[in-house]
Amino acid sequence: MLWFVGTGIDGYRGLSVAALDVLRKCQVVYFERFTSAVSEGDIKGLNSLLEVNIQPVQRWFVEDGRDIIEAARTKNVALVTYGDPLIATTHCELRSRAARNSVKSAVLHSASGIASTIGESGLHVYKFGRMVTMMSELHSAITVYNTVFQNLLTGNHTVILTEYNYNDESKESFFLNPSSVFNMLLDAERTHKHQIFSDDTFAVVASRVGMQDQKIISGKVGSVRQLEFGNGPHSVIITGALHFTEIQALTSLTENIDEPTDNSQSVNRIEAQMVQRYAPKAKQAVQEMRNILSDGTDSNKGISETLENAECYIADAEGFLRQGKLELAVLSIGYAEGLIDAIRYQKGINPWNTPAS
Repeated sequence: MLWFVGTGIDGYRGLSVAALDVLRKCQVVYFERFTSAVSEGDIKGLNSLLEVNIQPVQRWFVEDGRDIIEAARTKNVALVTYGDPLIATTHCELRSRAARNSVKSAVLHSASGIASTIGESGLHVYKFGRMVTMMSELHSAITVYNTVFQNLLTGNHTVILTEYNYNDESKESFFLNPSSVFNMLLDAERTHKHQIFSDDTFAVVASRVGMQDQKIISGKVGSVRQLEFGNGPHSVIITGALHFTEIQALTSLTENIDEPTDNSQSVNRIEAQMVQRYAPKAKQAVQEMRNILSDGTDSNKGISETLENAECYIADAEGFLRQGKLELAVLSIGYAEGLIDAIRYQKGINPWNTPAS
């Protein structure tokens, strides 16, 4: 039998009576320490409550899973995890694999660190979009940036979990600092320019939720990223549209530095950004082409009609943009640019060199 046992967010002291009863019946107890920090004190404390020696294990051991499943064929085996055991996809996959190998399993759920972080912030749980993890590798920032962008488009908040690693040899833990998260997102903004992240972006940093030295700070990125956050684990929340009760909670339940603001108000879809950027340039190109081809010859009269059609497409694009019909807006501006370029190549002139005013 394979048991998945969650400690909750309070370490081994958060184990339920039911969980302790199960663990005392197990011949093998593993304690994984890769989804979140597990202190030596937690391991020693749990050892003192049980008659079996706890075996701390790393990610590779759980991901491989063969020793765990094989032991669970003939013994009661437990995998103890921080928070709720089925938040981690690795644990879900292991349970699924145990079932496919005819090994029975059961789960003793507990408080999730993610749900606790959301609750402690005072934000409404049903207003959160896709969650994402920021790693220290630079490419990770692109995924996080795009996730925040997509969530803000629908007015939703984003939970950003931060990288945690435990070195088995040095017995040291690494927690990605929230300031690094902010700096990586600012770099991503300079590259992608969706205008969703700046020093004025409102954010929440939750550190060590459930521990005695828990700290939750909220404010603008420019203010918050200068602070010292101490040891992890840390989570960052980028807020979307805020209900007035969420604003009240942020100012009263967190260490609030700046007035909460709605980060979603100025966010536009990429399609809208394209039309807003290209429509003025297309108008300027039409006018420039009229100035160049102003001799009134018959051939240029035909071109004038084509330019009128281009102007109609530009007007359609702006109209569709106001109506929120973004795909049609992009198509219309594309048609306008196609007509302009057709004349450009026919006449050998380039109206795009003049910048839009």
